[in-house]
Amino acid sequence: MQKIRALGLLLLGAVSSALAADVGGASCFIKNTDAAGERVYLLCEEPRLLVTENHGATWTSRPLPAGTNWRAVKFLDARRGYVAGDKGALATTADGGYNWQTVPLPARETLTAIQWKGESGWVAGHGGVIVHTADGGRTWALQNSQVNQPIESLYFADANHGWAVGWVGTVTRTTDGGRTWQKGETPAGMVWSLSSVYFRDPLNGWAVGFNGEILRSRDGGATWQTQESPVQNWLTSVIFDRAGRGWIAADECVLLSEDGGETWRVTEPTTDRLFLTWLQRTDDSLWLLGQYGVLKRSPDDVAWRQLDSPTKLVVEPSRYMAQTATPGVPRS
Repeated sequence: MQKIRALGLLLLGAVSSALAADVGGASCFIKNTDAAGERVYLLCEEPRLLVTENHGATWTSRPLPAGTNWRAVKFLDARRGYVAGDKGALATTADGGYNWQTVPLPARETLTAIQWKGESGWVAGHGGVIVHTADGGRTWALQNSQVNQPIESLYFADANHGWAVGWVGTVTRTTDGGRTWQKGETPAGMVWSLSSVYFRDPLNGWAVGFNGEILRSRDGGATWQTQESPVQNWLTSVIFDRAGRGWIAADECVLLSEDGGETWRVTEPTTDRLFLTWLQRTDDSLWLLGQYGVLKRSPDDVAWRQLDSPTKLVVEPSRYMAQTATPGVPRS
């Protein structure tokens, strides 16, 4: 069963990566996203970052070190940022992404998630690996996550309370900054992989994943219960906005909760098929990003606004196929 779920993850990942955004004339096979202040970052396979500093009006391209498959991006502020990828690769920038330096880590696993609180940072990935720094990235040490499945998402509510989720229903949590981790108790028979985790506070959290899976915890991640989901889509990102509404990216639609995450309903923010995958919160807005478009919702907006037309964002199939050996399968 685990092999079936893992194969499903790989196939869905291939489908997602086979699509691309073309923002400001530079193609971008989006691998991950992040936001800091009012800046939004797209991690591209090419490899490069696309960055907007003016609410999506324009995007600039910033190079990433070549020769590595980068999978996760995290910016602490306008200047300091990190990217992580295969074979334990980690790189940092101190000038907003124009120049990068390699960071040696005591890990060789594929890295897929980054979180940061103050001077403490965590990078996680395959094999349940978690690497931590307590001094702003000067030194790094392994933590024992208590799991061995690939981790897909990390979230820290503060410097002490953190959670990690991943393949085959993997959930682990810490209340002491990662000095110790404990596996969470998930529903019996839980086999679907989890893609994203978010906590509104140290007690109340949600994790989402394959087949419309929504898990809810009220005790800091010690135990989890299944919530009713209105779809069977692959749920890839969960977040709460400043008004307390919950949002889950679900491909062609978005799930919305207006009762604090107790129930969820389907909303369709656009009639265009954008393959919505990532949710990001900036200082004053919520962003919904897909391979074919970018949507934004400010506090005064009654609906999502599409920042650019899909025809400007999409990479034509012929353009993608020219770079790909096998149709529908991304380059390695």
